[in-house]
Amino acid sequence: MLPATYLSALLLTILSMICWGSWANTTKLTGKWRFELYYFDYSFGVLLAAAVAAFTFGSMTEEITVMDNFLIASRLRMLAGFAGGVVFNLANILLVAAITIAGLAVAFPVGIGLALVIGVIWNYVLKPAGNPLLLFAGVALVVVAIVLDAVAYHSHEASKAAAGARKRNTALGIALSLVAGVLMGTFYPLVEMGKATDFGLGPYAISLVFAAGVFLSTFFFGTVMMNAPVEGPPLSPFDYFKGTFRQHILGVLGGIIWCVGAVSNFVAASAPREVNVSPAMSYAMGQGATMISALWGLLLWKEFAGSTARVKLLLALMMILFLAGLGMVSVAPLY
Repeated sequence: MLPATYLSALLLTILSMICWGSWANTTKLTGKWRFELYYFDYSFGVLLAAAVAAFTFGSMTEEITVMDNFLIASRLRMLAGFAGGVVFNLANILLVAAITIAGLAVAFPVGIGLALVIGVIWNYVLKPAGNPLLLFAGVALVVVAIVLDAVAYHSHEASKAAAGARKRNTALGIALSLVAGVLMGTFYPLVEMGKATDFGLGPYAISLVFAAGVFLSTFFFGTVMMNAPVEGPPLSPFDYFKGTFRQHILGVLGGIIWCVGAVSNFVAASAPREVNVSPAMSYAMGQGATMISALWGLLLWKEFAGSTARVKLLLALMMILFLAGLGMVSVAPLY
């Protein structure tokens, strides 16, 4: 099942943006539950949602179903989709670590903002679409917004430390966000490679292969993070069973929310050419989640409470520039 109009494809990218910008709230709602343990439930939620989508919407077609798609797709295309899931997973687990240290209002604008820059450029190289002047001018504004957000975070933490508050490792929080952003910017082109040619995977099949990459690689990346945590003492596998039912459910829900956004995004980018929003635009719109998550961090979780007038000004400029850059990227295919 694919969108039949440009509006429906655009609405799917907006749904993607909302889901990708909101799933991380579940990490906050788990309280003191360590993110390394949360992540195992999250990865299961991703796989569960992808499987449900594949065998419902992905099979509601008169042409080729998901199972038919797997029979004719080349192993190389499947490998590309699986690799996309593994790369994304490493990026995302580092992003969650950055959220733990620096908060939503920092980790997402810095990490996902950088991912947007890399992803848009790479997608444009693979499949040029849209006005390059608008596209790359928008990317430049996003880069400036990332710098302003990092400066605002550093200034806010310095002010808190001067007032006697516990000093947080600002450099580590920003560094984790940047590394996550570089990796995050490379997963989407791998997804597009998995969908390419007549022997590629459709959006629902690629979602399932991608989710399998996320789920299986979590057992490696999660174990490494448990033994070498960025904050707190090392964890034992038995610590997972100390979580409450609510904490486990929140992890699964986080994965489901993220995956709904991913499937929506992949489907929108696979719409027929006459209503297609293009991979570069679809990816960019999805990364508009950055501003949604930043607003969650600022308004709901009060991550910059008590900040100075300078920090507030920097945050306001960051959001204006990010939205302006995202808007330019989004309308580039129309000109």
